[in-house]
Amino acid sequence: MPNSIFISVRTGSTRLPNKAVLELCNKPSIQWLIENIKKSKEAEDIILCTTSLKEDDILCDIATKSGIKYFRGSSDDKLARWLGACEQYGIDFFVNVDGDDLFFDFELADHVMKQYNETDSEFIDGEGLYNDVYGITHSALKRVCEIKGTDETEYIKRYFTEVNEFQVEDLNNVPDRWIKKDIRMTLDYPEDLIFFETVINGLGDNELSFENILNFVEDNPDVKNINFHLDDVWKENQKKIKKLILKDTT
Repeated sequence: MPNSIFISVRTGSTRLPNKAVLELCNKPSIQWLIENIKKSKEAEDIILCTTSLKEDDILCDIATKSGIKYFRGSSDDKLARWLGACEQYGIDFFVNVDGDDLFFDFELADHVMKQYNETDSEFIDGEGLYNDVYGITHSALKRVCEIKGTDETEYIKRYFTEVNEFQVEDLNNVPDRWIKKDIRMTLDYPEDLIFFETVINGLGDNELSFENILNFVEDNPDVKNINFHLDDVWKENQKKIKKLILKDTT
């Protein structure tokens, strides 16, 4: 039963155009995430899931050069894109990683996969951590795509949790280091790029592990101030977008 990590990413972004391929310390920003995720000890495959749009050719090139697979599908329907990847590569269970979560801890993905291997969960809910994470079975995803009735699936959780069809579990035994506090680690604004650059340069030759990242930021509290003030702005923007989407799809 192959387990996989899906990196969901596309170049089309409004707040920070082409953020996935912006140069970050001499690499495209997405490459930092890919190199981190490749450290997973549980995933049998890492698959970059992007769109069929010409503009996303560059992401497939980066995936190939980085030694991971890629899948191209719908530009709007993330769930359909994931389903296509499951079917093409024979994936039974996957953990999603958003392409703008550059410091996503590969051990968090492994934690989700270990829980799946020990339970009968069809959807594992890891929302509310430094980076939201979900574990999803191919079979549950296929059923959702059959009943969802919309192609607007950016906010995927509700399709699994608001129906009584699936075995849903919260992510359990979550270490304190993954519980979000006062550090913003998502790439959406120019200040976020400065934050990531500051941390990477600050760590120098030290391993870019999640623990080292947290320790560096805690030892240099001014680094938090680079972009944490944008967290509330981002949350309000997400609420507005989600409200419009829910209005259109309910």
